[in-house]
Amino acid sequence: VDAALGDLLWRYETGDSVSSSLAVSDGAVYFDSTDGYVYAVDATTGDLLWRYGMGSEAWVSSSLAVVDGVVYFDSTDTYVHAVDADSGDLLGRYAIGAGLSSSLAVVDGTVYFGSPDGYVYAVDAALGDLLWRYETGDSVSSSLAAADGVVYFGSGDGYVYAVDARGGR
Repeated sequence: VDAALGDLLWRYETGDSVSSSLAVSDGAVYFDSTDGYVYAVDATTGDLLWRYGMGSEAWVSSSLAVVDGVVYFDSTDTYVHAVDADSGDLLGRYAIGAGLSSSLAVVDGTVYFGSPDGYVYAVDAALGDLLWRYETGDSVSSSLAAADGVVYFGSGDGYVYAVDARGGR
């Protein structure tokens, strides 16, 4: 929608509802639909650039993050996915077991996310290797923030945590 006039510029129809937060980077808008796809559309025209299939019963369960040409997102298929922002090709994915319950944070080559299992995970963004996990007393459903070498998050146990981003302490 044109910000000044309120006129519709474009719209893009998916096969079902759009449920995730949207991400915008380098002239593209990234979002998912409960039809099982993550989409990239041109931010100016609304034309489809690509779509990435997660499976008919999967959708992004919290948010998408675009960092250094890679779209990161969690899915109800119990994986964190890394997809090339230009092509939509899968670069890697990391099994999380239980569905993700927090928004991702991606900083300095590491993807941080919380889970209903009570852990916050740090995964190498390039390789998909688990770097560390930190256990809380309950599920982690708050958004994560990472700055100055510290990951901040809240837990269902009533605490806010500040954990060392490198070692998970």
